[in-house]
Amino acid sequence: MTDSPVVRLEKDGDIGVIIVNYPPVNALGPGVADGIIECLNRANADSSIKAMVLMGDGRSFIAGADIRGFGTNRKRPPLGERSYDVMDASPKPIVAAIHGYALGGGLENAMGCHYRVAVPSAKVGLPEVLIGILPGGGGTQRLPRLAGPQTALDMIVSGRHVPAPEALKLGILDAVLPEGTDLRAGAIAFARTKIDVRPLPRVRDREAKADPSIFDAMRKSIARRARNQKAPYNCILAVEAACTLPFEDGIRREQELFDELVNADEAKALRYAFFAEREVSKLPDMPLGVQPVDFSKPAVIGAGTMGGGIAMSFADFGYDVRLMDATEEGLNRGMERIRNNYATSVKRGSLAQDEMERRLARIHPVAGYDDIADCDVVVEAVFERMDVKKPVFAKLDEVMNKDAFLYSNSSALDLDDLASVTSRPDKVAGTHFFSPANVMKLLEVVRPPRASFETVATAMALGRRIGKISAIAGNTDGFVANRSRAPFNSEMVILLEEGCLPEQVDKAMVDFGYPMGPFAVGDLAGLDIGAEGRKRRALANPNYRKLPIADKLVEMGRFGQKTGAGWYRYEKGDRTPHPDPEVAAIIKQVSAEMGVVQREFTDREILCRLLFSSVNEACRILEEGKAYRTVDVDVMWLHGFGFPRYRGGLFFWADQIGVREVYNQIASWHQQYGERWAPSPLLRQLAESGTSFRDAKPAPFV
Repeated sequence: MTDSPVVRLEKDGDIGVIIVNYPPVNALGPGVADGIIECLNRANADSSIKAMVLMGDGRSFIAGADIRGFGTNRKRPPLGERSYDVMDASPKPIVAAIHGYALGGGLENAMGCHYRVAVPSAKVGLPEVLIGILPGGGGTQRLPRLAGPQTALDMIVSGRHVPAPEALKLGILDAVLPEGTDLRAGAIAFARTKIDVRPLPRVRDREAKADPSIFDAMRKSIARRARNQKAPYNCILAVEAACTLPFEDGIRREQELFDELVNADEAKALRYAFFAEREVSKLPDMPLGVQPVDFSKPAVIGAGTMGGGIAMSFADFGYDVRLMDATEEGLNRGMERIRNNYATSVKRGSLAQDEMERRLARIHPVAGYDDIADCDVVVEAVFERMDVKKPVFAKLDEVMNKDAFLYSNSSALDLDDLASVTSRPDKVAGTHFFSPANVMKLLEVVRPPRASFETVATAMALGRRIGKISAIAGNTDGFVANRSRAPFNSEMVILLEEGCLPEQVDKAMVDFGYPMGPFAVGDLAGLDIGAEGRKRRALANPNYRKLPIADKLVEMGRFGQKTGAGWYRYEKGDRTPHPDPEVAAIIKQVSAEMGVVQREFTDREILCRLLFSSVNEACRILEEGKAYRTVDVDVMWLHGFGFPRYRGGLFFWADQIGVREVYNQIASWHQQYGERWAPSPLLRQLAESGTSFRDAKPAPFV
């Protein structure tokens, strides 16, 4: 019998080495589990082999299951015949040799081995909850027996990756090899020490004991962040089964709980989001051979809230970054804000003090343009006005190396107009970070008409290298993210005119799954920022729908948290929003002046009024060729606006309702409310043809 195409057996003296080779990350794709079992059986039948090592070729051990197989009709082997079960029953010792990642099915296979060793850089975990399921290969039964029920709960319910040194302390690993040790040689040497050790230490033979109260405590601790989701709670039930049932019964219970989840809407949405994040990195019209340019000397212009957050993003990922501001006072204030942000993370326990100092040391405040002249990329993050940004770009063009890329953090402005003040419009593009820039995962890369593909590719790579998800947008007012969100922002205030209060709208959206309601988010960002955008749009469009209630609050100096009052009021030193009777009175007064009849709203109507308005605008963006695909919009909403991940994204959610139903409702509101609800031609076309949003064919990107 020969090796399978993806798994092979090699011999090193008396040790059999089973090697998985399924690029790029050795996922458990077709043939991998069968290949492991085949090689295992051959090794057990070979009397010259006394012990085995299971390892992966390339950059990882086994990074997990092939997610494309979930939710399909792919048949799973019966319980007891899966690779982890077969390894568990092996009469000869097996050592899992881990580098890169052992995640999901990878860690489950490692726990099916008798021993586990790893290099220091390896990470292990059971992250299935992040795609709406639970570990279905014995992970919920073996991990509690190996590391204890509390550790298993923490890992499985959060889905976090655990570094090898911590995994050793938790009892998941038996050894972490010294830095620089060859993994294969080290694992073989370890295996030789276990050849004659009997009985073999099978994880399934251990007991998992726990105080029953830890399960209810975990349920309470996740109640807010896990609302509307079933997977985290099924994970808890499965770990609980490990502590109350014999192993075989626990495995069957795990399978029942897994089957409840795998085809549910929650899992489908989370799988979609997983693949969407990978799809947006691919530009369909990128010419073959175009590669991003490597960079090592980034600079940020503007030390305000956004500029400081962008500088932190570079520093957090190991880049020395220069930070410049128009005034020394502004620079000092910016550095103090950065230090305070890091100090808050230290206080919360999410950052070590020595790491804070290392990151701070990478941020270099500089006095002027001459101090950044040798940088290879610069991100401008000054005030969002063209008359402020243009002089900055003209000066950058004058002092920067001719090969340097000039990027703007603008959230809405015409980047082609901005590029016109430079002699290098091909090297100008947008890198729109979301606030707070050091936290939010989205980087909206804006491609103006004259930007080269190399410039765009470099901007996309820049985002990935500092931990962002980069998605592309065309050069249109508000780009893709903010333009698609703009009708939502208008509609939420119009709802107030018709009888809602901010707290009712916020509750409806939080119940839907948002971490914060839109009015609370507005107070956090600053109501003056939105007012500036409304002024610009009103000047450009005489038919622009004004929002007198929002404008009234800004006129009163109610800018949000920074002034202690906005849509809500805030106590000193406290960011908790409190409903404000003064706001209710303003709403009532302005609505009466407008002659708008007040009525009551259901949460469902609030939700659809806000989100359908954005679905309609996003369709316009697609039909104008300012976005490549519906998935780009979905990823931007997931990571730019906190759209609940377990709902997939704006278009994915709308697809679950149905294009025809969305269109009919928008058409009805068009008759009721007028032109702002006019259905986009693309939406009408999709509804009439019965085509889903996912299968929409946008206009060519321009």
